[in-house]
Amino acid sequence: MGNRKIRKSIFIVFVMLLAETVMASADVAPRMSWLDNGKIRLGVDLSIGGAVTHLSEGKDGPNMINSYDWGRQIQMSFYSGPVPYVPEGATVHENWKQLGWNPIQSGDVYKNRSKVTAHRNDGKELYLRCTPMHWPLKGVPGECEFECWFRLEGNWVHARSRIVNKRPDKTQYPGRSQELPAVYTNGTWYKLVSYVGDRPFTGAEPTVVVDRNDGKGWPWRRFQTPEHWSALLDKNNRGLGIYLPDACSFAGGFAGKGKGSGGPKSNQTGYMSPVMKEILDHNIDYSYNYTLIVGSLKEIREYVYEREKNRKLPHWEFAKDRQHWTYKNITDAGWPIADGLKFKLENKRNALLQSPKAFWRADEASTLVMRAAFKTEATSLKVYLQPYDELAAGDWPQWSKEQKKRPKPAAPVVVPVKIVGDGQMRTLKVDLSDYPAYKGGMTQVRMQLPQGPGWARVGAFGFEGK
Repeated sequence: MGNRKIRKSIFIVFVMLLAETVMASADVAPRMSWLDNGKIRLGVDLSIGGAVTHLSEGKDGPNMINSYDWGRQIQMSFYSGPVPYVPEGATVHENWKQLGWNPIQSGDVYKNRSKVTAHRNDGKELYLRCTPMHWPLKGVPGECEFECWFRLEGNWVHARSRIVNKRPDKTQYPGRSQELPAVYTNGTWYKLVSYVGDRPFTGAEPTVVVDRNDGKGWPWRRFQTPEHWSALLDKNNRGLGIYLPDACSFAGGFAGKGKGSGGPKSNQTGYMSPVMKEILDHNIDYSYNYTLIVGSLKEIREYVYEREKNRKLPHWEFAKDRQHWTYKNITDAGWPIADGLKFKLENKRNALLQSPKAFWRADEASTLVMRAAFKTEATSLKVYLQPYDELAAGDWPQWSKEQKKRPKPAAPVVVPVKIVGDGQMRTLKVDLSDYPAYKGGMTQVRMQLPQGPGWARVGAFGFEGK
């Protein structure tokens, strides 16, 4: 994924959606399915793949979800290679071909709707399955299925989303950023709030990323939050929050004129999304779980704090999946994952495994722990630990000239790890107190594999305290 445009394509799609409206939701008669527990009301539109088009407090409260066009709502959308993705005989829209493989829940740019293939609603749980459409292509269904489950509890929506791939192309394409999911609110909910700092879960002052008169919001802002949530609020600090426990990287902002006003069919909209890089194999079965929280800023943050009070140090077990890790200059043995990540070592330098964005404090995580096996003549590898830095402490606009003004990342802490290349699985531990630069907040792990020939199997990676 060396091409810079590819790395940013998940966000470019929404730039174009807002700059060039190619279809209006009014073109399709809604076919709604509802959940209502007396405190909140959720509605999905079965005419556009079951995307969420309504969320309100109570039966008569104002709808918070924007449906100006089919690129909004709350919906699933995934990205992979190749770029461009143009099956034989397919028509691709010139403005969208840089997106590559991109099935989306509502429909395509040519106004072909995704089809719901299963739906049930017993008043307590709403389930649906759909065949998505490739957004950039004309009438081309995705070689996959989307599924969603929704349940209400108090002022919360518990949601699970799933993609099951059935692609004939068996290439393992590099990991790309995925929105898990994208959330678009009406213009009344314009204030983007989270916690951007290095003292999570201490009650530190939340961060207002976008406010009414600050000139920010478009292009979208990208920021890191070690508390795993963000919210779009109205002038009374009340609105909608989203919580994804694994996510530290978020995007969000506001587009259109008129922060503080507008309804479901208005152009102005708030946006937020947890963002994680994922490798989507040709046959992957991938799910994520998130919670939508309706209420005040205090209520949203309290919900998260209650569920995060027993969070442990980062630890990734690769028994059944990649745990959101991605790679550079190497591929693994493919899906399904079983008993670790398996790699064939080639004669390449800089074959890297990289963790998702995370957060831990060095003084609480004194030992690096890795369980792995290597068949190689090499006797060591390198692990890079990325400090919390100026990049992590700010919010940065996408796709603009301002992006070039971002500071460079801080230098990582380089930790050599001795290995034995006899193919036996071992638990390796490194005392990090020997590295003076390892201090304060830390945000990511990168592991440089040894050069080939040979192989590697990584079963787990993490940290232990004193």
